Amino acid sequence: MTHTARRLFELMEPICLVTFFADECNEELAALGHRTYWDGYFASRAAPLGRVPAEVVHAAFYNFADGEAARHIPSAWEKIPPEESVAARERGSAASLRRILGDELAGSPGLARAADLTTKAATSAPTEGRMMYAGMRTLPVPGDPVARLWHSATTLREYRGDGHIAALVGARIGGTEAHILAALAMGIHPPESFGRVHHLPKERLAAVMDGLRERGLVDADGRFTDAGRETKQRVEALTDELAAPPFDALSAAELDELVAELEPITATLVAAGIPAPDGD
Repeated sequence: MTHTARRLFELMEPICLVTFFADECNEELAALGHRTYWDGYFASRAAPLGRVPAEVVHAAFYNFADGEAARHIPSAWEKIPPEESVAARERGSAASLRRILGDELAGSPGLARAADLTTKAATSAPTEGRMMYAGMRTLPVPGDPVARLWHSATTLREYRGDGHIAALVGARIGGTEAHILAALAMGIHPPESFGRVHHLPKERLAAVMDGLRERGLVDADGRFTDAGRETKQRVEALTDELAAPPFDALSAAELDELVAELEPITATLVAAGIPAPDGD
């Protein structure tokens, strides 16, 4: 089942990533009055948690630097209720999918079937220990197939993310450290140049790299050691294992059907420039 979980992650991730790589979601959030991309990001993604303080959002998101959540939460909710932000995220993401997929694929029986099967999986797993997933489960499931596919794929993405955080915590890998290891796994060197961390203070990045060296995970040149590579692979394998339970709700035939229905959807999105996953 872990192989299936990885394959379905690969197929569903571009569906989720339209939120961040297509225009419609940002336009919807800006129309509400969010001043910046990150105001909209934090306000809409954290909204299923309710009006929690920045410290809780920081803990749930895990891989943002200290203080980043507090620059947007709760200020992004002061004039725009969380419920409006999360609804705008869904509207914009579904609109992106419809535009990219086109009327024929977006309105196809195959997409509707993929949405049904994805929703069956997404609503079947236990919520214990899955903070972001539990938040998504409190939201209504859309009736429209395109919106339902995005919603349920995103719910499964948060389930996987909660498990990934558990794997990182178990390996004693912090959020910024996780970005460094991900950069090295993608062949980015120096890893401090990775887009998700390059903006951080140089002193902070230097301290993270020093800590990884002291633990024997990177060498003097800032590249993987064997121990570092093995740690990254172990985290990824455990992430796949922990992501598998929702798919226990589907029969073997349903899993094969879901893969077959998602493949043309994902291929169309990737061809349009929505990234395929590069690891967690």
